[in-house]
Amino acid sequence: MLSWITELPIDKKIAGVHCVPILPDGNMNMVWDRDEQGLTTIGGRLEADETLEAGLDREVMEEARLVLSDERIPFASWYWESTDTCTIWFLAKVNTMVKMPEGFEKTGCVIMNFETAIQMIMQLEGKGERVEIIQRARILVEQGYMSLL
Repeated sequence: MLSWITELPIDKKIAGVHCVPILPDGNMNMVWDRDEQGLTTIGGRLEADETLEAGLDREVMEEARLVLSDERIPFASWYWESTDTCTIWFLAKVNTMVKMPEGFEKTGCVIMNFETAIQMIMQLEGKGERVEIIQRARILVEQGYMSLL
């Protein structure tokens, strides 16, 4: 179940992290997932004893060769009833892109504006939670929720 948050939940274990990375020009970054055959936000499961920050840093490097700033705001949570855990989405400012490390998990990263991302996801999946997450991130950026630009 998807919900909007402004703070990290304290009543559930956080098992995964994802983000909507925002570039200095206001565009966002997503990745093509070869397994799902779809455009997805960047992230995944936390490893044992990994902090949220370390897990997010690792995931964005593995999947999109991005280095994030410390400016990260939690804005969405997905509750997994089967494991009684949640995944958190962050709006995150990108510091830089670096050379792709060995073992790149995704087949490529895609830089685009919010409207293009929403249209592409809708073409691939139809209306769903991923579209809602990108729409919410766009609203937060437009409202100046974080000083990204």
